[in-house]
Amino acid sequence: MTAETTALGWWGVPLAIIAGTMRGGTPFLFVSLGECLTEKSGKINLGLEGTLLTGAMSAYGISYLTGSPWLGVVVAGVAGLLLGAIHGWLSQQPRVNDVAVGIAMIIFGSGVAFFFGKPFIQPSAPQLPTFNLAGGNVPPAVEAALQISPLFLLGLAIAPIMKWFFQSTRWGLYIRAVGDSPDAARAMGVSIFKVRMLSVMAGSFLAGIGGAALSLYYPGVWTERISSGQGLMAVALVIFARWNPMLCLWASLLFGGAQALGPALQSVGIKEGYYLFNAAPYVLTLLIMIFTCSPKRTLAGAPGALGTDS
Repeated sequence: MTAETTALGWWGVPLAIIAGTMRGGTPFLFVSLGECLTEKSGKINLGLEGTLLTGAMSAYGISYLTGSPWLGVVVAGVAGLLLGAIHGWLSQQPRVNDVAVGIAMIIFGSGVAFFFGKPFIQPSAPQLPTFNLAGGNVPPAVEAALQISPLFLLGLAIAPIMKWFFQSTRWGLYIRAVGDSPDAARAMGVSIFKVRMLSVMAGSFLAGIGGAALSLYYPGVWTERISSGQGLMAVALVIFARWNPMLCLWASLLFGGAQALGPALQSVGIKEGYYLFNAAPYVLTLLIMIFTCSPKRTLAGAPGALGTDS
């Protein structure tokens, strides 16, 4: 991105931020949609940081070994689903706390990713294909910046589909009922364990695909620091989005743009405060938590049973 924006001067800064919003926002989008689905059922999955890392490692390793990045995406989703199954089962055992299970799953998922990912740190794996939004007859810098992944477009499609799912389908009603009032859901004959189990697994599947976006799209490498806390930031993002999939989309783009701010300014020679600009997503997360977590009011849209043992 540096050479591209430098060639355009200051005009490259907004271009870099727009491109970074689409690229950097893709993992946030999948992880936040997955967490939104999970929390709608009344469970919190703090372990998505480990799921993100496992998905990134799985996608990169499979792409390198088979030459098929799309197979890597599928395997990343399956890896996330398996971690989700472990989390979903553990978190629903008697006297087990969601937060404690989430921390354990961060450690477990990260450990699995780091152990099996060691051989894939140096090799170069085939990357996902991209679409060129710029069209023809544009400067090469613009063309390079506006290459986007099909995963970003897939995330754009999933957000409205998920909103429709919650509002207009029987299973969406079950998930909302379990998340808002488990006792009422039991009276309807709904299995609380089954609904929450499937919700956590589906949410973790999406988070695994978010990991694939990291290693096979942007930044397109596998390292042990690739997630940079995005799995944990997604929890704050979902709160900011009021558990609304469409607002998760816009919030993900906001976080992606914040992530792109530092590199965009560095590309035009602004090096003072570079690390401060790079900290923008973390500062944004902290501000969201400060302004939304008030004991004096209930957050609009929050599932009624979220964080309880029911």
